[in-house]
Amino acid sequence: MQTLAELDLPHLAMDEPSFGQNPLPRFAEARKQHPWLATSSLGIVITEHKAMRELFGRDDELRPPYKDVVALLGQEGTTWGRFTEEQLISLPVDKHKFLRDTFAAKFTPRFANQMRPLMQATISRLLDEWVPKGSFDFELFASHFPISVMFALVGAPQEGIALLRDDLEVIGLAHSYQLDLFPRIQEGMVRIDEFVQRIIADRRANPHDGIEDMLDLLIDTSDTGNVDHRQLVDLIMFFFLAGYDTSKNVLTYTMYTLLDYPEIYERCAEDYDYCRKVIEEGLRWFNPSTVARFVDKEFEYRGVTFPKDQMLFFPLSISGRDPGSFPDADTFNPDRVVDPNNRQLAFALGKHMCLGQYIARAQLQEALHQVARRIKNPKRVGEVGWRPFFGAWGLKGLPIAFEGA
Repeated sequence: MQTLAELDLPHLAMDEPSFGQNPLPRFAEARKQHPWLATSSLGIVITEHKAMRELFGRDDELRPPYKDVVALLGQEGTTWGRFTEEQLISLPVDKHKFLRDTFAAKFTPRFANQMRPLMQATISRLLDEWVPKGSFDFELFASHFPISVMFALVGAPQEGIALLRDDLEVIGLAHSYQLDLFPRIQEGMVRIDEFVQRIIADRRANPHDGIEDMLDLLIDTSDTGNVDHRQLVDLIMFFFLAGYDTSKNVLTYTMYTLLDYPEIYERCAEDYDYCRKVIEEGLRWFNPSTVARFVDKEFEYRGVTFPKDQMLFFPLSISGRDPGSFPDADTFNPDRVVDPNNRQLAFALGKHMCLGQYIARAQLQEALHQVARRIKNPKRVGEVGWRPFFGAWGLKGLPIAFEGA
């Protein structure tokens, strides 16, 4: 049995701005020194896909990081701090299970499929607006898609998208731990809270006829499940915040990748079902998230003792590129055979697995198919930037030019 202090571990400078530009070689180099562990400025990093899967299964020995992170960043008593401490994933075990069980029964593949016509209409409308430009920043375009879908899912007026998009953009950087951003993050949290309060009040005052949308589902489920108003507001805020960066960054990085695979991109325009396979491979190839946990009670794993209150990082963003778990890990192959016992970790595992995964998969498939049909022969026409690796990683800018259709 060894303690972490007794191990000769490599260091990953994940907080350095340059780290996000090309982290994969750094992880590969780190695995040469230790096959599954490294250090960082804030905690221990799990670098192996298999270890991430196995440790995620130890929910009873790990706790979500949010209350600890709020204290670490000195954000107690702020709007962001309160939300972060009380959001679904941060709640005590019994309350978390109650809320998750209440809503998980509704967030099914069937519900996601019912929303597909709305998603199709949303991406089509955005493409009508953007395609005539002939060139644009694809990351900026992609940022309008998830929030437009979310607005449509809750019946909110599209005119409010511009301001809240900027708010979601900066809030998504909260877990990159940049203290200078928090005054702006707090402003955004207040606006999003007020927006969600308003749409709930409007829907209660003016129920609408027709197909049940996500806002109806959440309100009805909260009423029948005795979920209080604050928890309902926080849950809707959580879906906005969690669904923005992930979908936008995955869609952007998928386009960035497919610029090097024009034959795959062209097939996406013709083969709707193939788009689903491309998205699944894309989620292995890239994921925005580095998930944190704290050790809640000391445990041993692979002969190493993890002490109570140790902070752990699970970089899901690179886990799918681990050559020890995925044959030809650095080859983008939508037709690869997927081992059901060794799938990508884009939506995490265990009791904190993403509730919105079916909605996310559906909207990414719909977006990719329509984009490939309307944006022909895309080419990169400028330099790309990168977001910080901690938190929600991804491209910051993807300038392209193309032929419209």
